[in-house]
Amino acid sequence: MSECLGAPGAMLVIISGPSGVGKDTIIAALRYYHALERCHFVVTCTTRDPRPGEVDDVDYHFLSVDEFLALRAAGDLLEASEVHGNWYGTPRDEVCEHLAAGEHVILKIDVQGASAVKKRVPDALLIFIVPPSLETLFHRLRERATETADELELRQRNAAVELASRHQYDHTVVNETNEILRTAGLIAGLIEGEAVRRAEKRVAL
Repeated sequence: MSECLGAPGAMLVIISGPSGVGKDTIIAALRYYHALERCHFVVTCTTRDPRPGEVDDVDYHFLSVDEFLALRAAGDLLEASEVHGNWYGTPRDEVCEHLAAGEHVILKIDVQGASAVKKRVPDALLIFIVPPSLETLFHRLRERATETADELELRQRNAAVELASRHQYDHTVVNETNEILRTAGLIAGLIEGEAVRRAEKRVAL
């Protein structure tokens, strides 16, 4: 597999957080309400079923298990992790293309995936989103009502483990209840600040 070298200043940014913390909504706010310069938001591949309102190739690339595992075997995924009983992965070519074009590439991936990417790309910028409390997080998961009782229990157990990994990240941001735009603004500020500091760096995959 050939090396991918980003343009000077182009950053690989990873946004993680436990299920139910509001990652999708925050990223939507980053895309539409914050004028982040030269940013590309990667669409993640997954084997889970679409939730109501989700669109293939917009919210996720929804794949069968066989399709996903074929991509992984071919080396076409930057990282791949099994989370909550489903596979998730990041298309490598999409990341390389936009880094080489001088864009900051934003990935929304889980703790396992973030750890795998950080090992391959030490210069990646890692941002972790946390809820005000575990109780708030569990309430959000229940209100979302998109999982079965067993799936909900699994996500709640995993959330406690994921929150314990926050020290592995460069920055932690609290997503206060009903403060999505504020949270997105804080993350936008972190990205813009790091972009100035890393203006001459080149990310290699």
